[in-house]
Amino acid sequence: MKEKIEKFKKMIKEKKMIDSMLALLQWDLETQAPKGGYKLLSEMIGELSLKSYNLTTSQSFFEILSDLKKDIDMLDEVTKKEIELLEEEIEKIKVIPSEEYKMYSELTAKAQGIWEVAREKNDFESFAPVLEQIFNFNRKFIEYRGVKLEDIYSVILNDYEKGMSVEKLDFFFDELKKEIVPLLKEINKNKREFQDKIKFQVAECDQENFSKEILKYIGFDLERGIISKSAHPFTLTVNRDDVRLTTRYIKELPFSSVFSTIHEGGHGIYEQNIDESLKDTILADGASMGIHESQSRFYENIIGRSKEFWYGLLEKSKFKYKELDRLSLDEIYKGINEVSPSLIRVEADELTYSLHIMVRYEIEKGILSGEYMIKDLPQIWNEKMYEYLGVVPKNDSEGVLQDVHWSCGLIGYFPSYALGNVYSLQILNAMKKEINVQGALERGELKKIKSWLEEKIHRYGKLKTPKEIMLSVTGEELNPAYYIDYLKEKYREIYN
Repeated sequence: MKEKIEKFKKMIKEKKMIDSMLALLQWDLETQAPKGGYKLLSEMIGELSLKSYNLTTSQSFFEILSDLKKDIDMLDEVTKKEIELLEEEIEKIKVIPSEEYKMYSELTAKAQGIWEVAREKNDFESFAPVLEQIFNFNRKFIEYRGVKLEDIYSVILNDYEKGMSVEKLDFFFDELKKEIVPLLKEINKNKREFQDKIKFQVAECDQENFSKEILKYIGFDLERGIISKSAHPFTLTVNRDDVRLTTRYIKELPFSSVFSTIHEGGHGIYEQNIDESLKDTILADGASMGIHESQSRFYENIIGRSKEFWYGLLEKSKFKYKELDRLSLDEIYKGINEVSPSLIRVEADELTYSLHIMVRYEIEKGILSGEYMIKDLPQIWNEKMYEYLGVVPKNDSEGVLQDVHWSCGLIGYFPSYALGNVYSLQILNAMKKEINVQGALERGELKKIKSWLEEKIHRYGKLKTPKEIMLSVTGEELNPAYYIDYLKEKYREIYN
């Protein structure tokens, strides 16, 4: 048994080394590679992805898993969980022909560069053929698993969030339509503008300094992580001791980088706090994308958009924008929480954010079912934006081309943001029973909040499922009521 386990760990280490190399190539592709280098980098990503595929689907890998399963009761909890997750992964990818797997990996690597240029030039037509290929590959890969056309999107959603389905998300978004859309219309009738107070120009170097100050303040370890800039903010993990974040800087909108930095910082803190014992296993990752987004949304919204956080930050920060000194705490709070239906998801206020996700969810569902055609997406996008948010993009760059996710092949990822919002409020409700959250924020004691999250959620990585985490932390499964009640209470107070 000892020899079998050692052989298993050796193969896992090889797999993780390949995945780490892929992560570094992806980082380079999205942050600093010249456009002329995209082709070679894409080919390198394709080759390494094929190597990972061949290792995971190899006969020797299958045999070692089978041998270990014969004596499953003799294995520790971590190894058992690794075997369970690996078997699930193998079942998904073994049905995909290896050449198609490689082609798809190269396609999504190239697509990001094509998307970036298309967005810059407001040219959806140049991106549409690539996007169609990406959706077709996703549909085909799920069909290889023997799934019916009408069930494809539910299977994709379940891959991101175990137990999730179209039926469950339809219920959640129906609740949003019923509760939040009317509240938004009510607020718009009594429109007040708070944001003018927080609009001022800040040089990129000062925004960068403030981003680093905020990351240190919320508990992200810059000795084990870095922050750079990219066209679309993201977090990428090599391992728990090398976590990489990006943000973006807009000179005349300094709070844009503030909140994208806090959001990515929430992802990064999660990755850095996964238990050391899981470091060399495949469990050293978030429990699911929904749980991961719950942490980024918790930091960005519940912490970052609270009055108490800004009181503590402005009292204790060593570096801040000088323009903040002339603003009252109430002016900052209302400015960062103004409800103003926007075109850009990452700039959306907390109330309307999940409506942006609903637009993308309905489009993904429509494309995969065959109801929508890729060529019609700009029109479909604009119609849904008007229906739910009352705004219409002037061009495709601020419409259907604004997000990088589809070019990366992340079909089915967007609902994770909405699920993260729901999870985050359930988690807050549980946290308040054990610690004084408002007091900790006012005193700048972010370590208390971080330690609670580490103890209850972060340290487990993938050892627990999303359902197990939510049951152990909150005592119940996904419950949208906390999120909806929070939004109604917060924004009715702000808008009297």
